[in-house]
Amino acid sequence: MMDDDEVVDDDAVAAEWAAMAEEGAEDEGGGSDDDAVAAEWAAMAEEAESATSDGDDGQTPGRVLDQDEIDSLLGFEGADDDGDSTGIHALINSALVSYERLPMLDIVFDRMVRMTSTSLRNFTSDNIEVSIDNISSVRFGDYLNSIPLPAMLAVFRAEEWDNYGLMTIDSNLIYSIVDVLLGGRRGTAPMRIEGRPYTTIEQNLVERMISVILKDLCASFEPLSPVRFTFDRLETNPRFATIARPPNAAILIKFRVDMEDRGGRLEILFPYATLEPIRELLLQRFMGEKFGRDSIWEGHLASELWNTKVPVTAVLDEQTMSLREVLNFEIGQTLRLQATPTSEIKMRCGNVPTMTGSMGKTGQNIAVKVQQNHMKNYTNGGGA
Repeated sequence: MMDDDEVVDDDAVAAEWAAMAEEGAEDEGGGSDDDAVAAEWAAMAEEAESATSDGDDGQTPGRVLDQDEIDSLLGFEGADDDGDSTGIHALINSALVSYERLPMLDIVFDRMVRMTSTSLRNFTSDNIEVSIDNISSVRFGDYLNSIPLPAMLAVFRAEEWDNYGLMTIDSNLIYSIVDVLLGGRRGTAPMRIEGRPYTTIEQNLVERMISVILKDLCASFEPLSPVRFTFDRLETNPRFATIARPPNAAILIKFRVDMEDRGGRLEILFPYATLEPIRELLLQRFMGEKFGRDSIWEGHLASELWNTKVPVTAVLDEQTMSLREVLNFEIGQTLRLQATPTSEIKMRCGNVPTMTGSMGKTGQNIAVKVQQNHMKNYTNGGGA
């Protein structure tokens, strides 16, 4: 038989289980509330997404740029086909002066191409063609960082301009010149041994070629402004060839040297400070191949000048008077000239004396008989 205490404990346990069951039912009811809250949040998310895609204010839908578009915006994908930078790089380099503002440079370096082609043919006894790739404006620091190594950099000095220039010879042209000068066979590519410094023989041969090119460069500038370019030093490290500050602007001229199946590139760089002494001359626009001396135009101009009509004034006498006397002139007042019928008459064209003679009369016209012609002094190259 069970006693009364055990019956009481069983009743308490049953009541406790009943309470737990009621709490479980309440929890299940609360779960439905959680589902409602989750549905409400999902609806809000959908509304936000639709507002973003449709745009309440009529703006275009936003999207994320890919890497190519970012590179294009920043200008990191390189220059255009014409060598012009794009994006933010174009804005940064907009302060560079365009070389097209110096039109005489085209004529100077066209002349240099013709002369250098002939000089290098005589120097190497080989068929060499020199051509210009392009002329552009760069910053000096950017150019030094873009030089492909190994290469030789020749620093030369412009004596009359009191400044420096830079000439870069790439590895292909170095080995091609060395191969040609040392009797390499044609039809075979020059041997390239990378990873070693250039030997003394290679440097001496390249220095001889640089001397030939600098001589032609002097002759190219001579009709415009006589200048002498002297070789200063030869470097293989761009850091040792610094001739200007990194942000300074410079003119870069790229040449292509072809020797049948061999060749390479040659680049000449002039800082703007070097060309400043002849800037006014480089701004001129000349016609023809002779730096402005076009014989056809000169002949036509000379022939037309003889048909030009100019006013000629006959001066009977000149007097020096004060401003007070001139202001006191009255109508009908007579001015006495220190001239007689036999006085010498001076003929002038503007302020230039042309002829002298004596005054006379022909029919109803007053005439001057020419006794001396001063214009012969001008036609013979002299002065009055």
